[in-house]
Amino acid sequence: MSNFKHLSINELIHMQAEQSDLQIVDIRDAASFAQGHIQGATHLTNENIAHFIADADMDAPLIVVCYHGISSQGAATYLIEQGFDDVYSLDGGFTAWSSAHA
Repeated sequence: MSNFKHLSINELIHMQAEQSDLQIVDIRDAASFAQGHIQGATHLTNENIAHFIADADMDAPLIVVCYHGISSQGAATYLIEQGFDDVYSLDGGFTAWSSAHA
C-alpha cells in the first residue's frame, strides 16, 4: 500500500492544466466550502463519503483539501486505505490556495 503525497499550490495548478481526470475533495465545514472552494471540488463529509467512494475513479489522481493542509493528511491516508491509488494532500490547504489566487 502506498502513502499519500504532498502537493504544492504550484503543482496543483500544473496538474489542473495538464490532466482532465483530477478529483478534488474539500473536507472543510459546509459554511467554509459554501464561502469558497477550488473550482470543481466536491465537498466531502461523513455523510457523503461512502457515496463518493462508490462513484469515484480509484485510479485517477485525488487531491484532498482542508484549511491549512493538516487534516487533509489524515483524510488522504484514509482514502488510500479505501483503495485510491494516487492521493495527494494540498500543502497549505485552501488558505494557501486562496492567497495564491487573491
